[in-house]
Amino acid sequence: MTARVLVLNCGSSSIKYRLLDMGDGEVLASGLVERIGEESSLLVHRGTSRIERPGSCATHAEGMRAVLDAFAEAGPSLEGITAVGHRVVHGGSRYSTPVLIDDGVEQAIEELSPLAPLHNPANLTGIRVAREAFPGPPHVAVFDTAFHQTMPPASYLYAVPREWTDEGVRRYGFHGTSHAYVSRAAAGLAGRSLAETNTIVLHLGNGASASAVRGGVCVDTSMGLTPLEGLVMGTRSGDLDPALIPYLVRTRKMSVDEIDDALNTRSGLLGLCGANDMREVWRRVDAGDADAAEAVEVATQRVKKYVGAYYALLGRLDCIAFTAGVGENDHRTRALSLAGLHPLGIELDPAANAVRSAEPRTISTPGSAVRVMVVPTNEELEIAGQTLAVALGQRT
Repeated sequence: MTARVLVLNCGSSSIKYRLLDMGDGEVLASGLVERIGEESSLLVHRGTSRIERPGSCATHAEGMRAVLDAFAEAGPSLEGITAVGHRVVHGGSRYSTPVLIDDGVEQAIEELSPLAPLHNPANLTGIRVAREAFPGPPHVAVFDTAFHQTMPPASYLYAVPREWTDEGVRRYGFHGTSHAYVSRAAAGLAGRSLAETNTIVLHLGNGASASAVRGGVCVDTSMGLTPLEGLVMGTRSGDLDPALIPYLVRTRKMSVDEIDDALNTRSGLLGLCGANDMREVWRRVDAGDADAAEAVEVATQRVKKYVGAYYALLGRLDCIAFTAGVGENDHRTRALSLAGLHPLGIELDPAANAVRSAEPRTISTPGSAVRVMVVPTNEELEIAGQTLAVALGQRT
């Protein structure tokens, strides 16, 4: 019987899902519940037939029930699925690999929620509803942080008191399933073995991160204790002086919670120019908006700084792979992020870079010492593959 894996990705205000046939990677069904907690939630299900249903899902539990109802109404049947894979944002230092979910794992995910308060509780709700709905097949947690657990201490340690480190204060990194998938796919596109390929992965979207991957192993990444550190993002600040926080407490009388909210939801591109969707930012640039033009410069210069730093860290660089919504679709952001790096052997082909395609492709010149490419990410397939491996191992 063909293995079928249901992948659930419960975000802070959404539920994304896919049902995959692992024989050929075919997507049998997919869907999204968005704007959970708002008055105008929306479910879109693409299965045997299509459903688009507005409504009101006050909680993730209600959203999960809506997903199960959509499968029952519009197919395909979820009977006999091989396993259920769950994306979990934060696994702390406990989990460096995917793990079979039991009550103890659920408790651990809950205990790690202070490190990802917007995500781990939602992930946990999806796990609990799905385990109740499907008590037979194994459920597997695949952690965003796991791929980055190979980082050496020089990369993951903060220069803070050791007792803080002992309590879990360190860099963890995120978007791990994407970085794992893309680094492997980039080596394949380059015709190289993964073990012999050094790659910088640039996952650029509303959330953005970079990683340095040596021979398939992550040695550094831009996000830290939380997803706030690193690149400039849609609404997150990325790197900043930590002394900003006590400064704002003293001068603006802001609470820590107010500062945390501002840095996560009102900063980044949104804070710089009033828009967090890169397409809107570029529309404003083209209309002569100076703030938008400045925001683009800030964001792309930050990417360029990480490329230079990771090149130095890796010592030899074979590939740079752009991925995620902006990385895959925004040729101008790609060009600015690598502009002026030809002394490092990084040369974009403007014509190739401007081509729009859903396929993996090379966008550097034939003479570029570093191969630059666009590699569409497939986090669901990566989660499904890791889930199936754990499920089959559990059965044997």
